[in-house]
Amino acid sequence: MPLYLGVDDTDSLRGMCTTYLATELIRALPDWDLIGYPRLVRLNPNIPWKTRGNGAICLRLGKGRGRAFRVGSIDGREVLAYTRGTEAVPSEALAGDAAAVVERWAALDDPTTNPGLVLLRKPPPPGLYWRAVRDVVPKRDALRSIRGLGLRREWKNGRGVIGAAAAAAWRPRDRTYEVLAYRDPSRWGTRREIPAASVRTLDARFPSTFNNYDADEDRVAIAPRTPCPVLCGIRGDDPRELPPALESLGGEPPARWLLFETNQGTDDHVIRNPPAARPWTTIQVSGTVLGGPRTVPGGHVVLPLRWRGSIDIVAYEPSKGFRSVLRALAPGDAIRVVGAVRKAPRSLNLEKLEVLRLARVLRPGGNPSCTECGRRMKSAGRGGPYRCRRCGTRRPRSDAILVESRREIAAGRYEPPVGSRRHLAMPLKRWPLVR
Repeated sequence: MPLYLGVDDTDSLRGMCTTYLATELIRALPDWDLIGYPRLVRLNPNIPWKTRGNGAICLRLGKGRGRAFRVGSIDGREVLAYTRGTEAVPSEALAGDAAAVVERWAALDDPTTNPGLVLLRKPPPPGLYWRAVRDVVPKRDALRSIRGLGLRREWKNGRGVIGAAAAAAWRPRDRTYEVLAYRDPSRWGTRREIPAASVRTLDARFPSTFNNYDADEDRVAIAPRTPCPVLCGIRGDDPRELPPALESLGGEPPARWLLFETNQGTDDHVIRNPPAARPWTTIQVSGTVLGGPRTVPGGHVVLPLRWRGSIDIVAYEPSKGFRSVLRALAPGDAIRVVGAVRKAPRSLNLEKLEVLRLARVLRPGGNPSCTECGRRMKSAGRGGPYRCRRCGTRRPRSDAILVESRREIAAGRYEPPVGSRRHLAMPLKRWPLVR
């Protein structure tokens, strides 16, 4: 069994990236082999004190055995991983070497950055991962889960030890991959040179990839918009496609790249049919539309849903065209939604939506005919009955002719544009027929 080296909370909103630290750990530990792919594990995206994507890393280390395969390149040197390795024991020396890398690269001057590192002889119970990806884990619970398994290091309040331990606890039920390319340090903070035309062809040339280009916003989605070391990241289901996809881009050459196994695009963060909508969780629920949509200041669209009473579902302005989905819904429509629970005002920030069944929507189609003489009747005024001018026969307003309106939406699945999707949200390209 390999050693599990987990690290979290080394970046900040102003820069750095915990995945870049993975490349520095590989450089600093030449006597250790990677066993399996490096891992990038995203955790609960609703945690208020996260930096950007709430991602932790885990490297499995040992003496490699079996088949070697390429997982990256660092400064021109190939990075290999092995399918299996010999058993290893955590040591203070290895923990110290890894800690030195954290101290060298972590954004320790940022008040919100609180790194943590674990070096374990076996992974913690998988329940720790599921709690960390779906809920809030107190630090004491994370420490309890790794007690007796190895070593840890903390900086400042050490909150990163929660994510580090959770990354080590991940046993994939579903997985995707991401090739992350990194810039030469001389280019950090400058404009990234990634040809948009090349990115637009990725889906067609490399079918397993997803979330590459935001057609709604005409924007490259594989590149971050922060001054961090990352040049770009291409995600997909087939790891064999990702290095060639990266090479196909042209433009700015990466100084290094690394291929990660990830939980991105898996919906692991979603709690299905919970007993209640708890803040800081993401839930999937089915319900019936209660009323018409309304647009609130800021351009956000809100729609009431009947589910365990009533709760608002919201498509925020950055989701752009996705808001038209809510505007096309009507009372009585049956829908299934995935959304993050907001505490105040209590609502669901939508990640995707499925229309299960459309209600009939009726509109006035004209005045009724007279039951005596067959002539079209006239209205006797607002709220008044219908009256025949020839014979004086009256009919109530409820006898108005109604016709079924043509709906501007169909049953099916809908999602926000690429640029508005969360790392963990499963794109419809991956969403199976039954979840």
